[in-house]
Amino acid sequence: MTVLSSADREIITEKKVKSSYFDLPPMDMSVAFPQATPASTFPPCTSDYYHFNDLLTPEEQAVRKRVRECMEKEVAPIMTEYWEKAEFPFHIIPKLGAMGVTGGSIKGYGCPGFSITANAIATAEIARVDASCSTFVLVHSSLGMLTIALCGSEAQKQKYLPSLAKLDTVTCWALTEPDNGSDASGLMTTAKKVDGGWIIEGQKRWIGNSTFADLLIIFARNTTSNQINGFIVKKDAPGLKVTKIPNKIGLRMVQNGDIVLQNVFVPDEDRLPGVNSFKDTSKVLAVSRVMVAWQPIGISMGIYDMCHRYLKERKQFGAPLAAFQINQQKLVKMLGDVQAMFLMGWRLCKLYESGQMTPGQASLGKAWITSKARETASLGRELLGGNGILADFLVAKAFCDLEPIYTYEGTYDINTLVTGREVTGIASFKPASRSRL
Repeated sequence: MTVLSSADREIITEKKVKSSYFDLPPMDMSVAFPQATPASTFPPCTSDYYHFNDLLTPEEQAVRKRVRECMEKEVAPIMTEYWEKAEFPFHIIPKLGAMGVTGGSIKGYGCPGFSITANAIATAEIARVDASCSTFVLVHSSLGMLTIALCGSEAQKQKYLPSLAKLDTVTCWALTEPDNGSDASGLMTTAKKVDGGWIIEGQKRWIGNSTFADLLIIFARNTTSNQINGFIVKKDAPGLKVTKIPNKIGLRMVQNGDIVLQNVFVPDEDRLPGVNSFKDTSKVLAVSRVMVAWQPIGISMGIYDMCHRYLKERKQFGAPLAAFQINQQKLVKMLGDVQAMFLMGWRLCKLYESGQMTPGQASLGKAWITSKARETASLGRELLGGNGILADFLVAKAFCDLEPIYTYEGTYDINTLVTGREVTGIASFKPASRSRL
């Protein structure tokens, strides 16, 4: 008598359960659902209802056109596949670099030297098609590169920025730690001065681009001054280890990592001389928070564009979905919110460019815009019915991608407290001391 192992029994059971067609590949979307066009063929832009494009300079309009064409042609056809696999499409990095937007508002060193508005428009146009790609560029450009530009030495700028501007090399920005998210100023990674450099010890988490970045911008606490300093750490430095964070529901193409630094030596030449306290990071975050506010603007534009086309293509009860009153009402609600989001984002840019923008204004913009974008995604998910849960039709993917954006660069709640502190003059970040009974 033959005694089957548990593994053999499982195989036999599986064969009995499965049908002969169980392992067939999925049907092509054009065959499975011919009535509507998936996002791989991206819809035309129909969300600029109030002609905000007229507010842009010819240069800013040219940036918008160039980025839109690249994203629709190069990224839209492959984004769902890579999002589903939670992998980054490295082959498109040269195409993203060819758009000429990396480095944003940085002047010189091979960077475009855009206005903040042009930089924001580029961010939105990338996010309109794919939020993961916009996060990749934002982390690299508006955090990593900008830190070197604002806080680095002239030698560091000359050495690193030109290749970063072309996306020949990639950077990341490591502030958040396992025990310090919203309370980032309490970070515990340390930097100890030694002969010729520094020894970095600690751990970082949620760091986008970190698994493959050539340069890692690391913030650590100086063990002598107890202040926060910044450092440029090279990929594969001895003692450096980065592992991918799995199982995310949003921004799945972005490679977020856990960084462990064990006795990592950084030479003096790679210490960022302009980072001598946590307040010095605010110069970078003031720009990046504006750029992050433009991500949900772009995402909402894409959601609206997708829903606008879908409702005209998809038919039920003998008529296109666009013919039904409730669908028109939801579509117009989305359209109005997109106009309001764009106007707030545009005004933030103008305040920054005139030197008037305050931290509270940037925080209110990021908090309010991401909140409205979540509402827009929710309405879009309703309008698409069953296809509203498929990444193929963009809205489900955008719905998920908005969740991490709602949280990073300051959660909704933290950003409201920044604004609240500014308008009341009272800080409320730490809980009040417990009274004695």
